[in-house]
Formats: sequence, C-alpha cells, structure tokens
Amino acid sequence: MRYVEYGKENNKVILLLHGGGLSWWNYEEAAKSLQKDYHVILPILDGHAGSDKSFTSIEDNATEIIDFIDIHFEGTVLFIGGLSLGGQILLEILSQRSDICKYAIIESALVIPSKVTYSMIKPAFGSCYGLIHNKWFSKLQFKSLKIKPNLFDCYFRDTCAISKKEMISFLQANSLYSLKDSIRRCTVKVHVFVGEKENTIMKKSAKIIHQALQESTLYVLPKLYHGEFSINQGKDYANKIREITGS
Repeated sequence: MRYVEYGKENNKVILLLHGGGLSWWNYEEAAKSLQKDYHVILPILDGHAGSDKSFTSIEDNATEIIDFIDIHFEGTVLFIGGLSLGGQILLEILSQRSDICKYAIIESALVIPSKVTYSMIKPAFGSCYGLIHNKWFSKLQFKSLKIKPNLFDCYFRDTCAISKKEMISFLQANSLYSLKDSIRRCTVKVHVFVGEKENTIMKKSAKIIHQALQESTLYVLPKLYHGEFSINQGKDYANKIREITGS
C-alpha cells in the first residue's frame, strides 16, 4: 500500500481512508489544513489509482494498515477517519484491533449487505465501463456524486486509471460488507457521520454502527449528500478532528 503524507515532522499521527473510486485527494483540503499540527497519512487503497497492489478484500486492506501502524508507530495512532469504502475498512480495523487509535470518524459507511446490488455490479460495468473514459460521461457521473467542481480533473484521471476488474472487485466488496461481532469490543471514541440527503440504507447503516459501538456518537449532517462533509467541506472536517482530539 502506498501513502501520501503531510506534516511528517509532527508527532500526532492521523490516517484518513478515502472512498471507493477516489484516492488520497478525497482528503487533500483537510490534510493541508491539519499539516501544521498533525502528521497526516493518506493511504491509497488497494486497486485504486496510484496503488501498488490489486484489491482483494476489505479485510486485507485493514490488515495492511494495521501492519503499517505496527511497524511505524508502535501499534497506535491518535486518530483514523474513513469515508464509505474507507469507512468500512476502518470498521474492519477496529474489529481486528480494538484500541489502535484514540478517536475515529466513520462517514457514510454501508453495513447492510445487498446481494441484489452485488449481482448487478458486474453486468452494469460490463456494459458501461468503456464510457468512463469519455469526459462527457464522467462529468455526468461526477455531477451525480455532488463533488465540488475543482476536483473533476482528479476524479477523471483516477477513474480512468482504475481497471474494470478492480472497480468491480471493490464495489462488490462494498455491497456485501457487514459488521463483525468483534466490533463491540472496540474502545475507541467513534464519531459516526451520515448526510441528511443520503439514501435510507446509509442512514440505517449509521444507526447500526452507532448501536454496535458503545463509545460512539451519531451525527446527521443537515442538507449533505454522500461524502460531502470530508470532500467538499475539508476545512470544517479538519476543525471537527481538532475538536474531537482536543488539539
């Protein structure tokens, strides 16, 4: 797994795990805001643009990140955040290592498996994957994601760099993920975020996560869609990290 880093000279370490189909730039604005006070590490998840390994599973990504923290930071960091697929990987990390960090933000993570969605992913991408390399089609997709316009070039570049096999692989994993029983042993103070404008299954997932984690707080973000908090409101997201960590 590869990593982009900001503020390497600082002792307070935080990791931010991007959403599926995106990359480290998901958190660029937040990272730049935090780099004076924190060592910000942005892993590039397996199978994504700029990664060094194919995507195998959410569990394998979690294990890789745990190994990285063990090797470089003696098994613990201050804070970990994750959006969508990154949020699922973070949940898996907390399932495997209940005390790996002191604080966490889980944003818009799906934990209600859907076999119907899983079955539709491969045929859907088989018919439309070739269109991804056309800017007009990517702009339509990008607009539907509600991502701020200045990130389109990053989105288009990295979407084109993801193979059909990899995209199907991590989207199918995303569609089938559910919480492990071991998550209930987690001692981390977790803040669960979901947008008010997200679909019902995402809101239900946020409640399930909150109920499974004793040391958690649930926030419904007014007027926001999927991922808008960390992607479009990076400075506000950074300020929330400062508030949570007391820095």
